[in-house]
Amino acid sequence: MPVNIDVTGEVLTARLEGELDHHAAVAIRQEIDNTIDSARPTLVIIDFRNLTFMDSSGIGLIMGRYRLMVSLEGVVRLTGTSPRMERMIRLAGLDKLPI
Repeated sequence: MPVNIDVTGEVLTARLEGELDHHAAVAIRQEIDNTIDSARPTLVIIDFRNLTFMDSSGIGLIMGRYRLMVSLEGVVRLTGTSPRMERMIRLAGLDKLPI
């Protein structure tokens, strides 16, 4: 599953495409984390607009990036989530976090 990462100033945008499952999540997490480590953004935007499938690995991906950015005093924002993804996010309790 490809992820397109763009860093503009202090904003990192990760655009996810295709399917996000356990196998894809590992590579995506590493790529995003490596870019966060080198660019030190204050805002990470995860764009789900072109995602066709997401399982619970997506919740882990969101949670891990949230924890990482909190430790760096930054924030995470989600964009382009489908109604199904929003439901998963609510059921996982992530809607209570400032994301």
